[in-house]
Amino acid sequence: MTTEAVDLLIIGAGMAGLTAGARAVRHGLSVTITETGTDVGGSARFAGYAWTAPDHDVMDEHNPRGDIALKRALVDRFADGISWIRSIGVETKDAQRILSFGRGHQFDTNHYIDTCRRLVLDAGGEVLLETDTERLVIEHGVVVGADVRAADGTHRRIRARSTLVATGGFQGDLALRTAHVHPRADRMQLRSNPHSTGGGYRLATRAGAATGADDAGFYGHLIPSGIPFADGADFVDMSLYYSEHALLMNLRGERFVDETQGDHLTAMALLEQPEGRGLLIADARVFRDWIVGSYVEGAVAVDKFALASKRGGRVGLAEDLDELACLPEEWGYDAAAVRDAVAHFNEQTGHGREPVPGRELDRLPLDEPPYYVIETVPAITFPFHGVRIDDRARVLGEDGRPLPGLLAAGSDTGGLWHRAYAGGIASALVFGLTAAQTAAERAHRS
Repeated sequence: MTTEAVDLLIIGAGMAGLTAGARAVRHGLSVTITETGTDVGGSARFAGYAWTAPDHDVMDEHNPRGDIALKRALVDRFADGISWIRSIGVETKDAQRILSFGRGHQFDTNHYIDTCRRLVLDAGGEVLLETDTERLVIEHGVVVGADVRAADGTHRRIRARSTLVATGGFQGDLALRTAHVHPRADRMQLRSNPHSTGGGYRLATRAGAATGADDAGFYGHLIPSGIPFADGADFVDMSLYYSEHALLMNLRGERFVDETQGDHLTAMALLEQPEGRGLLIADARVFRDWIVGSYVEGAVAVDKFALASKRGGRVGLAEDLDELACLPEEWGYDAAAVRDAVAHFNEQTGHGREPVPGRELDRLPLDEPPYYVIETVPAITFPFHGVRIDDRARVLGEDGRPLPGLLAAGSDTGGLWHRAYAGGIASALVFGLTAAQTAAERAHRS
């Protein structure tokens, strides 16, 4: 086994890992990055925005149970993160509204990822693809690097002053999903790269890392049922973002959640319902204004109803309210209850009364036929359960104290989100930069 030494070893070449690597070499650190996949980028390849809550009050309102120090760090350091992206030559659009409460910036995440890799390589760093990290090396209670195995079977020990785990979460591992997300989480489609299978989570927990709450939930979106993703483009094209303006019914024909909080949150609520599936119902107004419109300014508009129909999903078009009671029997829904629920919603909202469940935003009735029906299920992008860190990206042990030499960033971490969400790319960016700063401080003390 060969042995080498660097200032910072990064396990995972996604948004968090590459951000940390590029920033670290700018600090003058020597860097090695390992990646199990055949290319860098991970799920960031499929993103296009960095966004979060604009201030602490909004963050606290929408994510009240998240770790206070991590929430503060994300909000306070987000602007510096955007400045960093621009400083390395990646064009970033002006701030715009994201969802009902967030602010963020559109940018070419592929350009960003590739630029970060180039910065690492140009500085003499290494990016080792198809390389598994088998174990962390711990000496006298300090993480001092890791043992890795390349695709050709050769082994290397990489010693490091700091080691960062940034493997993107464990959404690709069914056992971890059922253990830490939900007993039925293994049934969800994977709306993510396939390489995030808990490598960083296992490495850190074996080293004594504390983890977040098992009921924290996950980030994902509603998608049409029965349609497998064909490629990464489907992660956006098949996501039913318009659901916050539609009605979501369970098998009993009941509304069970405020849809206007956004489908990234109602996806968690749907997983709790019988069989984890439901009907998303929109009228002509929602179709016109939201289904065939852009979810955010600058995004390409996709007719998600037509796409779901073309791909063989369970879809239907009802010419009037009564036709909603004619759903195919084999779908398994109480069709009459579905029709009655829509009629009751229209009666309540049409008279200015609050429906039950409540509806914070779009309170207009769905009374303009025809009605567009898609059966929907949740898909997972990453879990909110993960390794606990402090606001300097240091991994915390069970006693609440940092584990010397070990850092974590991105979707391997837990505690920031608790059944709430305000930007995964932003979190990976901010805590990737934070990890590089912490590693630089450690290296310069040595």
